[in-house]
Amino acid sequence: MNFKAGLEPHPIMASSSSNRQRKGKREKSSISSNLKSNSSSEKLQTKEQSKPQKKSQKAMIRHETAKIVLWRQPIRTIHYCILELIYLIHLSFKRLISYKKTLSLSIVFFLSFLLIYNIEGSHQNSIALVESLLLSALYWFGLGIASSVGLGTGLHTFLLYLGPFIAQVTLAAYECGTIKFPRPPYPNEIVCPSSVSTTTTARMSMNTNETILTDLLETGPISFWKILWKVKLEAFCWGLGTAFGELPPYFMARAARLGNTDIDDDEELIDFEQLLRTDETHNVKNLTLFERIRYLIYRLIKRIGFLGILLCASIPNPLFDLAGITCGYFLISFWTFFFATIIGKALIKMSIQTVFIIFLFSEHHVERIIRWMKHIPHYGRLLQTPFKDWLHEQKGKMHRKPGENLAGHVQKISLLTRLFNFFVAGMILYFVASIINSLAQRYYKRTRTGLKLM
Repeated sequence: MNFKAGLEPHPIMASSSSNRQRKGKREKSSISSNLKSNSSSEKLQTKEQSKPQKKSQKAMIRHETAKIVLWRQPIRTIHYCILELIYLIHLSFKRLISYKKTLSLSIVFFLSFLLIYNIEGSHQNSIALVESLLLSALYWFGLGIASSVGLGTGLHTFLLYLGPFIAQVTLAAYECGTIKFPRPPYPNEIVCPSSVSTTTTARMSMNTNETILTDLLETGPISFWKILWKVKLEAFCWGLGTAFGELPPYFMARAARLGNTDIDDDEELIDFEQLLRTDETHNVKNLTLFERIRYLIYRLIKRIGFLGILLCASIPNPLFDLAGITCGYFLISFWTFFFATIIGKALIKMSIQTVFIIFLFSEHHVERIIRWMKHIPHYGRLLQTPFKDWLHEQKGKMHRKPGENLAGHVQKISLLTRLFNFFVAGMILYFVASIINSLAQRYYKRTRTGLKLM
């Protein structure tokens, strides 16, 4: 007898047991898949149900945040602003301490520089020159950043500071017959030199730190290129500042695309999302003129890339924030955006604006424009008088000695100068108020969202 054959399992029984096991596995997998699908569907339902709640909460926070301004709730706004400043200082201090090596090297470098700065010696003349140039560059660089911010109103500091400075240098160059203005008080004040001498001894007495190139460019008859050379540093630093001021929209949109921030927290990103929907649906007919311009800029940058950014940065463009948001959202390389912005704003656009101001405020052009003002119907004489007084005032200021009182050279301050000074003071006050409001609103948003997340 074959005992092995008796011990072997029957093929029919083996197949039935394997079928049962397969059925059990299928049932288990189907049950698990059903459970997963049910849980995912429950999550989707809860998300869909929570969406309107979140939207209503965000809308409520936006509505409440809009009320936190100085002219509505001054005490509360200032209180929130101080708390937010303390929080930002504390956060910055904690981050600074985390970089121990960089901090220690910076302290050693600062102490070494302080020691060199205070030691007396022949190097003090070079340090004074570097200090004056560095402070002037930082001043115009800061104004350039403020121009991109827009002083809280969208108003450029070019109209308030750099434009008048270039105009004053142009007028002084033609009035004095030279661009070798005494340092100091230049560039804080522009006065004509007491005597324009071409001898070597006179040049050395006016400025011992002159280079041969500067001496060649600043002597001789006045020309357009000499005035452009005189204001090159201020214009470039201001343009560089405007380029750096365009970086926050880029980083903000990049962080939103990578999921690090909430898009609903910023109005510009909400507008950009609407622009993307318009691009997807190609519904351009219902857009306003302003929205169509935004849409064209978006399409230009999306298609051309570097050249599109360069083109938008090279012309006076109040909608350049959209270029930064577009580049950040589509994860365009930082260096591509940054170099195109610097070339466009600090070199091309700045040169165009500077050339225009020098051309407009050349001596014969200014006097011709003032003469033509009297031909304006009804109000010609009325408009001509303040501009004539302003021109006489500016020329009188230039023929005084450094530090001398204006009384002997300027009979009265023109109405145009007074209005401009009031206008600048008002813009600066509004800028400070907008910073206070922004900090207070940021504190309120941060604390409210933090409480709701707990």
